[in-house]
Amino acid sequence: MTVIIAHRGSAGTHPENTLPAFMEAVRTGADGIELDVHLTADQQMIVIHDESVDRTTDGKGLVRELTLEQIKKLDAGSWFDKKYQATKISTLNEVLNLLLQMRFRGFLCIEIKTNKFHYPGIEEKLSEIMTSREWPFTYGYCSFNADSLKIMHEYEPDAQYDLIQKNDPDKYRWVLETDYLEGLHPSYDWVKKNPEIVESYSKSLRPWTPNLYETMMTCFENNLAGIITDFPEKAIRARSRNKQ
Repeated sequence: MTVIIAHRGSAGTHPENTLPAFMEAVRTGADGIELDVHLTADQQMIVIHDESVDRTTDGKGLVRELTLEQIKKLDAGSWFDKKYQATKISTLNEVLNLLLQMRFRGFLCIEIKTNKFHYPGIEEKLSEIMTSREWPFTYGYCSFNADSLKIMHEYEPDAQYDLIQKNDPDKYRWVLETDYLEGLHPSYDWVKKNPEIVESYSKSLRPWTPNLYETMMTCFENNLAGIITDFPEKAIRARSRNKQ
């Protein structure tokens, strides 16, 4: 069965990478949740997609140049809908606590956002958080940055690792040649343009972001390992139709 992973939570219906988006992802029954991590100026692990706060908050500046206290003052919801104006950027620990409270039992996919700026020591700090206790859900790591995955693998050799690909023509080959990489997370456009590679690929493929019914159905019909979508509830309905 193709698993459904909620991209940045339910990013199509709630402000991405925020507690409301993750709450919605759990409510829909998504098989997994994907989120992105960065480090603040005071070395706090926060959940946000971009290297700056400009797009998804009412503030300005790079995450690595702002403290957690400064970031916590920002409105991270109004850009999506004014009813979310009280929404804040969360730390990774706050998201993990929410998943515990909601009894999430799926797969947490943690994207290490080091492809534009490699935060020194982010892998060690992330591993310390994730190995600090036993979790009732499973988790793994993904990144565009192969070096980050290599470093993470040294800390957690038994975790799941997946490389993310947009248009790079060679990453999919490197995944096949690298023992500790479980699979590839390509863009849906890459999947669409490379049907022969997709058909014969021997490792897991979980494309991002098939959001239209037709693109979701293509992934289900091709029995891909998973999809990473902004609309998990829509995807669950589409998958149930595909099985009929």
